[in-house]
Amino acid sequence: MAPVLQSSQPWVEKYRPKQVKDVAHQDEVVRVLTNTLETTNCPHMLFYGPPGTGKTTTALAIAHQLYGPELYKSRVLELNASDDRGINVVRTKIKNFAAVAVGTVRHGGYPCPPYKIIILDEADSMTEDAQASAITFVTDLILFCVIQAEKNGKMHAGARNAFASYELANLQLVIRLYFPELMSSTLLRTDFRNDLIWCRIIEPLASRCAKFRFKPLTEEIMSTRILYICKEEGLNLDSEALSTLSSISQGDLRRAITYLQGAARLFGSSISSKDLISVSGVIPEDVVQALVSACKSGNFDTADKEVKNVIAEGYSVSQMLSQLYDVIVESDDISDEQKARICKKIAEADKCLIDGADEYLQLLGVASNTMCAISNMLAFGS
Repeated sequence: MAPVLQSSQPWVEKYRPKQVKDVAHQDEVVRVLTNTLETTNCPHMLFYGPPGTGKTTTALAIAHQLYGPELYKSRVLELNASDDRGINVVRTKIKNFAAVAVGTVRHGGYPCPPYKIIILDEADSMTEDAQASAITFVTDLILFCVIQAEKNGKMHAGARNAFASYELANLQLVIRLYFPELMSSTLLRTDFRNDLIWCRIIEPLASRCAKFRFKPLTEEIMSTRILYICKEEGLNLDSEALSTLSSISQGDLRRAITYLQGAARLFGSSISSKDLISVSGVIPEDVVQALVSACKSGNFDTADKEVKNVIAEGYSVSQMLSQLYDVIVESDDISDEQKARICKKIAEADKCLIDGADEYLQLLGVASNTMCAISNMLAFGS
């Protein structure tokens, strides 16, 4: 079927909730902020949680509900990850924005409180000096809304090394493998997981903010929203495709909507599971299973052949490591000790890839280490 005609507006923006009450699956956050908006006495806020759960949407909705379309541009400054985040931005852009006085006249029936809002999206990309300089503007006349994306909880040490120590990632891996019941404990959530979240936001800035945790979206919530968009756009999405979309987006609604729009542009109004996989960059399950089977065979030449196939097909090795991680951890025929050895090597390879190492060598190293671990052989260098 020929692709349907699409408007140029991204669906992420087209279907972004306009009010705080419309944000999905964040009942506690919505309840507190709704009550706060009634008094317009808002604290400085720090939103954190997985990507695509409504942090930026909530911040923008607060600003729109307070000022309306007329005053929004003059009262709200939004800095996202694409902007320069050095100290010069604080000294110029933020300083100049904060220096202009605000009036007390209301427009269009909106509350229009006598302060401005600065939204720092992806605030962990700001340098520490810039964050420290921003503190000087934390006054009654400037409201800061700091947004921190909490990284994927199952990610390897390589990605985590951008903002936490390698040992901390290994600690979480050990806890997840041997003591999974502790992952939801209050002690671990306070003493361990918060270290991962806050270590790129300096304490003087974080301590001045009321913290709001955004929960990962459930598959049911995501499916409901996706089906609503499909109905509005005239798309036909079967149950298998819907399940695939929820799986490959990993709880990120923004990513799911982007994949859906991309598939609609390429394949038309009838979208299959295969179509969604092709636009998402996710490696087909049979390719991942072929590599795992080659490792279980104990034959190095077979494993090397599968690794070369992955490279030749142009698949992302980082994506392969992520999916291989899932397969290994969820496997019932691999012991916990073997899983720990394999995942440790995956973490090291992921870190090396971020540092610019050769993809073929890193994936071959993971494959050979996996083969040794499954065969209970001592891998070189382990």
